Amino acid sequence: MSTTPRTQPRPVDTGTLQAKARVLHEALPWIRSFTGRTIVVKYGGNAMTDERLRDLFVEDVLLLRTVGVDVVVVHGGGPEITAAMRELGKEPRFVDGQRVTDAEAMDVVRMVLVGRVNKDLVGRLNRTGRVAVGLSGEDGLLITARKRIDPGGHDLGFVGDVESVDPTALRALTGAGLVPVVAGVAAGPEGHPYNVNADAIAAALAGALGAAKVVYLTNVEGLYADAGDPGSLIPKLDVGDLEAMLASGAVHTGMVPKLAGIAAALRAGVGSASIIDGRLDHALLLELFTDEGVGTLFTTETSS
Repeated sequence: MSTTPRTQPRPVDTGTLQAKARVLHEALPWIRSFTGRTIVVKYGGNAMTDERLRDLFVEDVLLLRTVGVDVVVVHGGGPEITAAMRELGKEPRFVDGQRVTDAEAMDVVRMVLVGRVNKDLVGRLNRTGRVAVGLSGEDGLLITARKRIDPGGHDLGFVGDVESVDPTALRALTGAGLVPVVAGVAAGPEGHPYNVNADAIAAALAGALGAAKVVYLTNVEGLYADAGDPGSLIPKLDVGDLEAMLASGAVHTGMVPKLAGIAAALRAGVGSASIIDGRLDHALLLELFTDEGVGTLFTTETSS
C-alpha cells in the first residue's frame, strides 16, 4: 500500500477507481457471511507447484485470516513423493491409481509430506509473522485411519481411509488466530503412520469442524458432465444429484475421492463445497467473495 502523500495534482482514472469500489461492494456481504466461520481448503494442483501461484495462494489465505475467516489448509503431495522415491532409487508402484505404500515407502511419504511440503507452506505463510502451524493427522490423534481393503485383494501396505477425526487441536489453533496446515498422514493401527488421501481428509475435517465451506483447488475448471468436453462444466449441483452421479459410475476415477468426500461433508452439515481451478490468479478469493464464483458449487439445495 502506498503511503506517498498526494501533494501534487494528478489525473484520476475514475472508471478504474469505481470498478475497484464495485468489487469491494460485491465482496462485503460475502466477507460478512464467512467472518468467524471455518473454511477448509484442499491445496493441490498447479497452485501447489507453480512458484507464482503459491505466492498468490499464500496472499489469499492471509487476506482471509485478516478479515476473520478461520482457515484450515490440507495438502497432499503425490508428485513430490514420486520424485523423492525415484531420487532414492525406489520405483513407485500403483494399483488402480492407488499408491502401494510399504514401510520404506511410508518413511518417504512422511518425510516429504510432513517434513518438506508442509514446512515449505508454513514457512511461506509465516513470512509476515506468526500465522500458520504445521501438523499431520498423527499430531494429537487429529486423524486416525483404518487400513484400506482393496476390492481386488491387493495389499496396499500402509494406505488408509479416515476412521475418525478429533478436531480439538484445530479448534485451539484457529481460536488463537492461527492457520493449521495439515499433511495427509494419519495415525493408523498399532500406532503406525498411514498414507491417507488428502481429498478425503479435507472433507472429514470440514464435517468434524462444522465448516461453512470446503474448497478443492485443482487443475481443472470444476466438474464436467463429460470429462472429455471442456464445454460441459457443471456450475452447480445438489448433493442428491452428486450421489446419483457417483452411483452411476460416470465419474472420472481421479474425481471420485473429492466427490465422495464432498457428498459426505454436505451430509455431515457442511454449508457448501466447491471444486475450482487453482491455475486462476486468486481463485480462492474469486470463489468466496464474488456473486458468480468460479468452478462447480455443491450444495444441499435442490438444483433448479
